[in-house]
Amino acid sequence: LKERAHQLLNSEQGIAHRKKRCYDVEPVFGNIKHNHGFKRFMLRGKKKVEIEWGLIAIAHNLRKKAA
Repeated sequence: LKERAHQLLNSEQGIAHRKKRCYDVEPVFGNIKHNHGFKRFMLRGKKKVEIEWGLIAIAHNLRKKAA
C-alpha cells in the first residue's frame, strides 16, 4: 500500500494535485489558526468536533463574504 501511495503521489496527476493544495486548502487553515486564534477544539468526541468545525467553517465563509 505504501508503494502504491508513493507511485500515486509522484505521478503527474499527483504532483498537479499537490501543487494546487497550497492555493486551495492551506491558506484557509492558516487564516483560521493565526488570524482568528483557533488553537484547539473546546468539545470532545468526533460528532461534537465535526459540529464545532462546521461552525468555524461557516464563520470563515461569512467573514469572506462580508469583506
